[in-house]
Amino acid sequence: MNAARSDLFALLAGVGVVLVIATLIGQMLAARQPSGDPSPVIDNLNARINAWWGMVCLLGLAFLGGRGGVVVLFAVCSFAALREFVTLTRTTRADHRALVAAFFVVLPLQYLFVWQSWYGLYSIFIPVYAFLFLPILAVFGGSTDRYLVRVAETQWALMIAVFCVSHVPALLTLEVPGHAGREVLLIAWLVVVVQISDVLQYVWGKLAGRTKLAPTVSPSKTVEGAVGGIASATAIGAALFWITPFRWWEAAGLALVVTLMGLAGGLVLSAIKRDRGVKDWGHLIAGHGGFIDRLDSVLFAAPVFFHLVRYGWATP
Repeated sequence: MNAARSDLFALLAGVGVVLVIATLIGQMLAARQPSGDPSPVIDNLNARINAWWGMVCLLGLAFLGGRGGVVVLFAVCSFAALREFVTLTRTTRADHRALVAAFFVVLPLQYLFVWQSWYGLYSIFIPVYAFLFLPILAVFGGSTDRYLVRVAETQWALMIAVFCVSHVPALLTLEVPGHAGREVLLIAWLVVVVQISDVLQYVWGKLAGRTKLAPTVSPSKTVEGAVGGIASATAIGAALFWITPFRWWEAAGLALVVTLMGLAGGLVLSAIKRDRGVKDWGHLIAGHGGFIDRLDSVLFAAPVFFHLVRYGWATP
């Protein structure tokens, strides 16, 4: 446990150094701007850096709090993400029972099962039981107008905001030989690799982006940015193998998978936003939009990473 905390402190310290450098650069750029002529790009950059400070500190405190802190943190994130998702759906008063059950029954139970390490239930609770029973509750709302669409949107909201997110703290339930007491580092590795892939895709896109990856879904993403960012993040994931139970080439392979899933998740959720005609999922995090805007890459990566580790490295 002490070794795990030391590695966690080392990782957080490294992230802190990067943020300090980014903060200094941001402040220097802001100081060079003419008085009364602010730059929206620089202001947005500094807002994002400040938001990252808050998020990293919050995540660090949750890590240090052990399983309880991590489960509570991601349960709160799921609640906020579910609220954001539902806000963009076409639900009506007839869906009141189903929505109350989603927020105050399904979500708490999912995280309770994760807390209890009940894999046999938290792995199927939402895609089986919630999938079947929420439409029943919606039926008693008394409205058949766009019933299928309304039910599907609620099911999607639960799958994205609760089921997928819950697989991040679920990593704490895995028993990996030789890695006991260090499970929280799996979460740290996943979050760092996926999030840094997002950042590096943006950087590579600005430096060398030419070919649009999905122009109608996310005009800012380029093929060059995606390739450069994913390749760079894969290398970083391999370099961080020392905090995981993986060999460096295994870490590289997993990093490639989770960054590709992160890219796919970002595109899918961007398509949903465009379908709803909005730029961000919310405005709770200054410079970053909503919780889903920050979690979009992790959402698709977490369940895949969880099951790869469970079946490849963990004991049954």
